[in-house]
Amino acid sequence: MTPLTQTADVAIPELAGLQRRLLIGGAAGAAVSLVAFVTNDGQQFLQSYLMAYMLCLGVTLGCLAHGMVHQLSGGAGGVVIRRPIGAATRTLPVMTLLFLPIALGMSRLYIWTNADLVAHDEMLQHKHLYLNTPFFLIRAAIYFAVWNALAYFLNTWSLRQDQTAEEKLARRMQLLSGGGLLAYGITITFASFDWLMSLEPHWFSTIYGVLIMGGQGLSALAFLIVVLVWLSRRPPLDRIVVPAHFHDLGNLMLAFVMLWAYFSFSQYLIIWSGNLPVEISWYLHRLQTGWRPVGVTLIVAHFVAPFVVLLSRQVKRQPDLLMKVAVFVLMVRLIDLFWLIAPEFHQHGVVVSWLDIVLPLSMGAIWLGCFVWQLRGRAILPIHDPEFDEALGKIIERGAPPRTAH
Repeated sequence: MTPLTQTADVAIPELAGLQRRLLIGGAAGAAVSLVAFVTNDGQQFLQSYLMAYMLCLGVTLGCLAHGMVHQLSGGAGGVVIRRPIGAATRTLPVMTLLFLPIALGMSRLYIWTNADLVAHDEMLQHKHLYLNTPFFLIRAAIYFAVWNALAYFLNTWSLRQDQTAEEKLARRMQLLSGGGLLAYGITITFASFDWLMSLEPHWFSTIYGVLIMGGQGLSALAFLIVVLVWLSRRPPLDRIVVPAHFHDLGNLMLAFVMLWAYFSFSQYLIIWSGNLPVEISWYLHRLQTGWRPVGVTLIVAHFVAPFVVLLSRQVKRQPDLLMKVAVFVLMVRLIDLFWLIAPEFHQHGVVVSWLDIVLPLSMGAIWLGCFVWQLRGRAILPIHDPEFDEALGKIIERGAPPRTAH
């Protein structure tokens, strides 16, 4: 068995220990958080849990979308991240189970579940046909069914391609990815309406779903950069990955930073130009209270800083520097979710609970442990991918012979 055909578990033995440490650390943090849930008001726990959940789900679904885009584009640049993408999407069953606390705690998160409040609110009565508990849960089941089905078939066919090298499987994955991207766009749009926008059911934004999609794409790309840098320091990718790979991923991350900023500004501009009380209330609450510094932080940290840094060719071609930028972007993504969720529960100013830190770290560690577990079971490169030979050819052209990327 050559290094390229070995499973990641064999090629990188330290993955097993890393998985164990992540799961133990995540379980410990989750246990401490559950004690707080039992002994104190559960609303803060659920608020922090929703924020942590949407970050991990965003990375998972963002990887699913990136994987389908790579299948359709057929470019050789996606070959080196194909396995991390697949491992991330195979955590979807875990994310499905982790949705249960949100489903069980709906009454503490969403005011439209309060029958007395709905009875005295004309707008909520008009929205009751959509915003009601049974239909909310049915829609959630549909979302997870679609996402899990897409991940299952793409990963099953990818594994069969590794084993048999059947050429027709590549075409099958392309066809599924075409419809899958459409299904992803529709489902995540409605999921963002259900799980985030309905925290303030009187407010609405037609671009909200696109904003969440842009954030998920950016979260996933930042995560994939961190993983690729870590893997590129170990065989066999230390002989495969070259600085040009990181340069391409850095350019793509720059594009997603700009895309997120465009969507965010577009939402603000549309609502500002309309100047309707029901729409501007969301921004007035955030910009005329103690939440304004959080908004300013997002402008600087989520757009200006990474935009300026990623303009540098040198940064994008140095894995260590690019990884630091990617980690920073992931941290700011959590602040963005905090900006979307927390003001609905704290009307008079910023309140940061220790659960806002512990729960994202705990769930992130559990998710990473599951990711490493999935990564261990397959070869680190898709050697029977139709673009694999082209990818190796480009590596030799850009830096013959293939060399270490750090």
